[in-house]
Amino acid sequence: MAGMAITFDLVGLVVADMGASLAFYRRLGLDLPAEADKEPHVEVALPSGLRLAWDTAEVIRSFDPDWVAPSGGHGMSLAFACTSAAEVDAAYTDLVGAGYRGHKEPWDAFWGQRYAVVLDPDGTVVDLFATLPD
Repeated sequence: MAGMAITFDLVGLVVADMGASLAFYRRLGLDLPAEADKEPHVEVALPSGLRLAWDTAEVIRSFDPDWVAPSGGHGMSLAFACTSAAEVDAAYTDLVGAGYRGHKEPWDAFWGQRYAVVLDPDGTVVDLFATLPD
C-alpha cells in the first residue's frame, strides 16, 4: 500500500428507526436537523474531522441484499468525551431519564477516567468519559 493516502474518515451506523437514533445523538450534542429524521442516510462532520453517518437497513440492503443485522454482543462502541466527571454523571442521568438504556452506571475507572455506558436505540454501546483530576 506504499504511496497510497488512505485516511480513516467515517463511522457508519445502521439503524432501525432514523428519528429515534438521531434523537439519541442530539442529546449528546450533535447538530442534526429535524428534517434528517425522515432521511434514509444522514451524516455529520465532527469537530475532529471524522464523519458519523446513519443508514437505514433498507439503504444497506439496496446494495447488499443479503445483509443481516448483527445479533449478540457488541462489536464496536462510540465514545463521547465530557468536560468533567459531573458532566459524565449528568449525561448518563439525562439519557436514562429520557428512556434510553443504561448499561453501566457512572464509575471511577482504574485508568483515571469517570466512565459510564449507555446503549443507543439500536443497541450500539456509547461510552461517556472524562479524565479525573490527579
